[in-house]
Amino acid sequence: MTRTIIRTASTLAAAILAAAPGARADSFTEQLAASVKESTVNLSFRYRFEAVDDDAFSKDASASTLRSRLTVAPRPINGFGVLLEVDDVHDIGTEGQFNDTRNGVTTRPTVADPEGTDLNQAYLRYTGLEGTDVIVGRQRIQRNNERFISGSGWRQNEQTFDAASISHRFDDRLTASYAWISQVNRINGPDDGTPPADFDSNSHLVDASYSFSPALTLSGYWYLMDFSNADASSNQTVGLRGTGSIGLNGTWKLPWAAEFATQSDNADNPVNYHANYYLLEVGVSSARIGARVGYEVLEGDRVAGKAFRTPLATPHAFQGWADKFAATPNQGVEDFYVALTGKALGADLLLRFHDFRAEAGSNDWGTEVDFSANWPIARHYAVLLKGASYDADDYAADTSKYWLMLSASF
Repeated sequence: MTRTIIRTASTLAAAILAAAPGARADSFTEQLAASVKESTVNLSFRYRFEAVDDDAFSKDASASTLRSRLTVAPRPINGFGVLLEVDDVHDIGTEGQFNDTRNGVTTRPTVADPEGTDLNQAYLRYTGLEGTDVIVGRQRIQRNNERFISGSGWRQNEQTFDAASISHRFDDRLTASYAWISQVNRINGPDDGTPPADFDSNSHLVDASYSFSPALTLSGYWYLMDFSNADASSNQTVGLRGTGSIGLNGTWKLPWAAEFATQSDNADNPVNYHANYYLLEVGVSSARIGARVGYEVLEGDRVAGKAFRTPLATPHAFQGWADKFAATPNQGVEDFYVALTGKALGADLLLRFHDFRAEAGSNDWGTEVDFSANWPIARHYAVLLKGASYDADDYAADTSKYWLMLSASF
């Protein structure tokens, strides 16, 4: 896909130069030189230490990794732009102390941050039509709250998509987008293995959103996913999400979200199934503190393969940071959660409690407590302390995870 992008860009530039005699060619050359000279260049580093104590393993895991990212974007010419982004992930001093999904260390818990250098993004972009954005190539795609479509940005190797996408803003209220995905570049890459580094895809994403007021925005979506090397993940999902914030007075607000989606098998999925998704969340917040309570359900069945699935989501952000429900259990999951947020000592603070139960049947999956403290430092730096403690009942094993993360961007 990347080679195709580069060939297309080279062919387009050559055609323009060939078709533009004399002064026109000189003018284009000057524009191109100015575009390159005025390129935006960003460099970022993200160091993370992750410790995992999982009772399913006799040994703990310790992962010390550094992600370095270089992003280059020349100034657009006549609405056409290019972006190139390269990531490099390296283990720093903890080789053999965790399973990165590629190193064969199966006696320790998984920390899915394999080493490697990867072309994270490489695309052509056209913004010459008012309100319209067209992107072709390897790109980041995120939809709504990233529950179904995301880059899984928590992991060091981000998930990106070889795709053609178009979005259009009709006015301040109505937006719509479509994307066709030919390949999913997953967090387990860039080297192939188990699980696969890529999904071979023929998937379609359709989204539309209308804002009635600050108190109500409705977002509808239809996702048709087809993965030829991961048939069990192929699905068709249709849903509607509502969000908003109601002002209580000059200081306090009442944010809320409600969502319903229905899912069925698609393409060569070997299991014929139908499952639903539900979400209801309400909270109260001010500039410095907030609280919210939510109930999220991914339906399941006693038959394997019939649970609601989210193969392109950012699973770490939902149903607990211990990642026990990154893949939905066969019997589904009901997640009742309460979260408190606040600001103190210059940090953004979060404390959250989860109670997990099976959606089909009466099993009690367990409980989890998550916490985080994030300190932004000036414009370029940040420090994050974060932890998760899962207390198992009828599912998985007791697990604790802790993180220290240092970020810098320039």
